[in-house]
Amino acid sequence: MKKLTLIALSIALFAQSPAYSADLDLGIYELNRGEFKAAIAEFEPLVAAEYAPAQYQMGLIYLNGYGVVKNQQKALELFNLAASQNYPDALFDLSLLYSEGEVTKKDLKTAYALMERAANMDLPRAQFNLAVMLENGLGVTRNHLQASRWYQKAADQNYALAQFNLALMYFEGKGVAKSIEKSYIWNIIAAKNGYKMAEKSRDMDEHKLTVEQIKDNREKADAIYRKIIEQRELKLKNFS
Repeated sequence: MKKLTLIALSIALFAQSPAYSADLDLGIYELNRGEFKAAIAEFEPLVAAEYAPAQYQMGLIYLNGYGVVKNQQKALELFNLAASQNYPDALFDLSLLYSEGEVTKKDLKTAYALMERAANMDLPRAQFNLAVMLENGLGVTRNHLQASRWYQKAADQNYALAQFNLALMYFEGKGVAKSIEKSYIWNIIAAKNGYKMAEKSRDMDEHKLTVEQIKDNREKADAIYRKIIEQRELKLKNFS
């Protein structure tokens, strides 16, 4: 069973100020439907106002060349501006740039520090990546215990990739006490979220369990999953 490595995603999570959120949302809407000039028209005044979410979005535009000439250094500058305001998505993407070493000099220690800041701001994909870095000793001393804890944090936010890797930690006994039952539980939950590799791992776990253990742990997985969904819905409700 292969453990997942660092994942790179670029998704805006939220706006930091209600005063600009409508313009930001409109810009993101235009960006998502490929109307790049309209998106830029919404973002540029917000960037001039030093609004971190807009700085981040414009960073993505320059990084990918959406409606502009691709300019990776401009993207790096904008990500740095947003990261200096502790905008979690910018911290995340900036960490990836330091990990990859294509846009800026590769620096895994800086990448780890940035990812840790994003993870501490409750960004599940950053929590997942931080766990991967800890597990593999990327920019930090390898620490399976801390890795398992960050996988757990992301798993509790219904992040399927973290749920799958957490199951593998239990299966292998890395950072946690070895437990086929807990591996089974988290593979069930990851599979519920549509992760195909978890389905195969779940079935492998099941062959090692008794009928009673299977029944008991399916019930536990269902209860944990319900709690995760309830907490997520409550969080979304509070945010809205």
